[in-house]
Amino acid sequence: MIAGTRNINYLRISVTDRCNFRCRYCIPAAPFKVIEHERIARYEEILRIVRIGCDMGITKVRITGGEPFVRKGIFSFLHRLCRLPQLKDISITTNGSRLNRDKIKELMDMGIQRLNFSLDTLVPEKFVRITQRDRFQRVWDSIMAAHDLGMSPIKINTVALKGFNDDEIHAIAGLTREYPFHVRFIEYMPMGNTNVGAEQQILTQDIKNLITDAHGPLTVVPKRVNDGPAKLYKLAGASGILGFITPVSSHFCNECNRLRLTSRGTLRPCLLSNNETDILTPLRNGADDEALKQIMVSALKDKPLYHNLEKRTARDLPLNHMTSIGG
Repeated sequence: MIAGTRNINYLRISVTDRCNFRCRYCIPAAPFKVIEHERIARYEEILRIVRIGCDMGITKVRITGGEPFVRKGIFSFLHRLCRLPQLKDISITTNGSRLNRDKIKELMDMGIQRLNFSLDTLVPEKFVRITQRDRFQRVWDSIMAAHDLGMSPIKINTVALKGFNDDEIHAIAGLTREYPFHVRFIEYMPMGNTNVGAEQQILTQDIKNLITDAHGPLTVVPKRVNDGPAKLYKLAGASGILGFITPVSSHFCNECNRLRLTSRGTLRPCLLSNNETDILTPLRNGADDEALKQIMVSALKDKPLYHNLEKRTARDLPLNHMTSIGG
């Protein structure tokens, strides 16, 4: 699929808006309701949309949530997804709390070789404050199980925030010296009304300064085809890689090759825009594959070449929370 000069070959799929964590920077500050069950795309509907996307050039899929492993039947769905021959790269973003060695082995056996674990702290007590759940050891055990089983690369995503984990950035980066992990620091993106303010945002240059003060200089790592938007570096003597994702300080919209399918069955060409196109309703109303292809093409016409997030007021920010879009 083509959007302007960009070849869109990457579909990120949110299978649920539900999550068993309540991370303070992700969950809305005000009480909210999860989406009604009948409004969530069924697995068969998601698979049909993916098949159509594959016919149009999609070769890479990432499964997200909420937390994808809270949805019943997720392993059966993943088995079917992995049978689609056009897909060359299938990965999952997870908090890891519902995984164990046997489940990770099952994922690897079906062909999934990459997991992205969300982990913002290495301190169990702080983990409770951030996620409002006492699950640090379960998450860490899942990461180590994936490591022991030979999954590679294992990616750890960390949202850096003042007052949350800025005192641990050097320690989290130091994991790349102990393990061959890809640790990626992500600039906080304002999404809806959360418990986190803009004053807590830490931009990438400040993150790098904290790391180099503790560990020494960073060496640039050349990017490969499927490395995504992260800018990659290594510490001296490290087996792992550090990545920096910079949606605020240095946007990468002109390189973005992804389209999002939300759990509500809408196509979202940009995470930071409120523009969405409903594909689930036409599908349920009997639209054929050609009509659904045209809906996907139409959705990509709204894919922007840049964002102005740093200049927006609170009124202009994306209305949906990350749990309903899929990170």
